[in-house]
Amino acid sequence: MKQPIYGLGIYLFLMLPPVVTLLESIMVVHMHMQMPLLVMVGMLFTPFLQQTFPAFFEKWNENGVPGIVLFMIIISYWMIPRTMDEALTVSAAEIFKFISLPFLAGVPLRDSWSKLTIKGKNSIFILLSILFGIMACIYILSPNQICNSYLIKEQKALGWTFLLTGLCIVIYFIQTLFIDKEEYGET
Repeated sequence: MKQPIYGLGIYLFLMLPPVVTLLESIMVVHMHMQMPLLVMVGMLFTPFLQQTFPAFFEKWNENGVPGIVLFMIIISYWMIPRTMDEALTVSAAEIFKFISLPFLAGVPLRDSWSKLTIKGKNSIFILLSILFGIMACIYILSPNQICNSYLIKEQKALGWTFLLTGLCIVIYFIQTLFIDKEEYGET
């Protein structure tokens, strides 16, 4: 079981001050690289935590819905422009980012995904694409600087990457509608 070791290695690497400074210096990299990597760290920790605390996951996330709701709340919170600013200027917010994304987003996502029905998974794809579309509109169409720590052109670049990511989710979602799930052993 090497996943938790890889997760720990990535987690410690992401905490190194020069790495933090580099990843947070560019808005797109902060949002679309550092934050997803922190979620991935939590996903890598999940098998270890499931084996260590099986009763917790069975009791509190039996059908996957509570975990996926927690994931969506945490992801939505970190998309708010002010939270990105606070992560750069308030130490407590930075610490919360390094705790919440792996353990309150990554772990619940991996634990919940296999427990969700196809309709539940499709709902998540739709919700994420809508959320990314809304965030794209906010960042692209805003004439003012909404993140004090980043320039307007970085803000617009982030908006376009949100739009592209949302479109990729939509394309993936549409593609899944045409694949025979039984052929690949999925239900």
